[in-house]
Amino acid sequence: MIRTLLLRRSATLAVAAFLSACTAGPDFERPASIASQHYDLQAEQQLAGGTQRISFARRMDGDWWSSLGSAKLDGVMHQAIDGNLDLFAADATIAQANELVAVARGGLRPQLDFGAQGGGQRAGGATSGFYAVGPRVSFDFDLFGGTRWSIEERAALADLQRHRFDAAWLTLTGDVASQAMLLASARAQIDAVQALLADDRRNLELVGRAHRYGSATQVDVSLAATQLAQDETLLPPLAQQRDTARHALSVLAGRGPADWMPPDFDLSDFTLPAELPVSLPSELAHDRPDILQAEAELHAASGAIGVATADLYPHLQLSASLGAAGPGIGSIWGVAAGLTGPIFHGGSLKANRRAAVDGYKASLAGYRQTIVRSLGQVADLLQAIAHDAEEYAAQERALAAAEANLRLNRAGFRAGEIGVLHVLDAERAYQRALLGRIRARTARYLDTVQLFVALGGNAVGAHARRATPDDAR
Repeated sequence: MIRTLLLRRSATLAVAAFLSACTAGPDFERPASIASQHYDLQAEQQLAGGTQRISFARRMDGDWWSSLGSAKLDGVMHQAIDGNLDLFAADATIAQANELVAVARGGLRPQLDFGAQGGGQRAGGATSGFYAVGPRVSFDFDLFGGTRWSIEERAALADLQRHRFDAAWLTLTGDVASQAMLLASARAQIDAVQALLADDRRNLELVGRAHRYGSATQVDVSLAATQLAQDETLLPPLAQQRDTARHALSVLAGRGPADWMPPDFDLSDFTLPAELPVSLPSELAHDRPDILQAEAELHAASGAIGVATADLYPHLQLSASLGAAGPGIGSIWGVAAGLTGPIFHGGSLKANRRAAVDGYKASLAGYRQTIVRSLGQVADLLQAIAHDAEEYAAQERALAAAEANLRLNRAGFRAGEIGVLHVLDAERAYQRALLGRIRARTARYLDTVQLFVALGGNAVGAHARRATPDDAR
């Protein structure tokens, strides 16, 4: 008796060891950190002591747009986050993915069903009816981990959807900030052009008066009128930029342009951040939702290999049923174990596993490409911010020179020392310099916003923060 028990225990341990050794699929390991220590050495050195300094010493935290110092932007941003329809869709997709994980996990538990059947039979010239009704329990032992790998695959896909939400949140906040600044820029340029038009009208009046007194020609009057007409063409495109930005903000907030309009932003509403928290390249993989999304895709591809591998091995199922049958039969029960394994499927099962391995390789290449692309984006924006500072300084000098030149030319024209052509040329130079400074200032804000976005904007976990009420955090 003891010998029999020992033999049974040894056999059980041997089978368990065999099954453990044959568990299908690779264990997923997170890819190694990025080896790069810098984005662009030249840009980093240039920004080390400029008006906008980068700091590797601190990480981005809180709402990234708060560093722009605009209460208006903060209000519109929260309205967009609460009302954006893309985020609603992403939220529902996450809920769907979580339910699919629950579906897969159900495969690890016994399945209880209810069955009923009835019929008739004829024997010895007599016809009789019968019926059977009762529960049925079945359980798949998941010997080679196919169900467990399916759970891991679907859990990775659920993570992917959460990272997609975070990426959509990051894109949304970046778009809101960018459109707010384009709106402010358009309004500033419109104000500048309207001031120029007022100067043009005064100049036309001045030339007309001079013509009446004989100190200016009709050609001078025609040139002044032409300058006014040319400057008036600048307004419609700027008004279109303003209205397009307004409509874009309404759509981002999940509202129609006729139902809600954003506030009028001014460039003075924003403060250019003096310090830019730039995470190290080795930390970027943990800060950008698109990189984490690519990692989740890689994890899901690893799980798919496990599922495809498990399909190459047998499945063991245990089932039991209990019911009442009649008439006159009584209770019936049954217990059965079934072992099924593939013998010949035309090579489809092995091909399916090879396809899963190829899918993993493709996901790994996509993951690495996402990282490389993100490093390039940050490097481009660091260079852009450095060049933006140079351009803005040059535009400031150009505007000061053009303003002084225009002042001198107007004084000379009033004194009769120079003709109207000189004044018109000076006005055109001043106009270009004034609009150039506004555009250069706008570029600094826009590139700063894009840098925050490229660094991840503290978007990781945005879905969890949105799902948690403020008073419960």
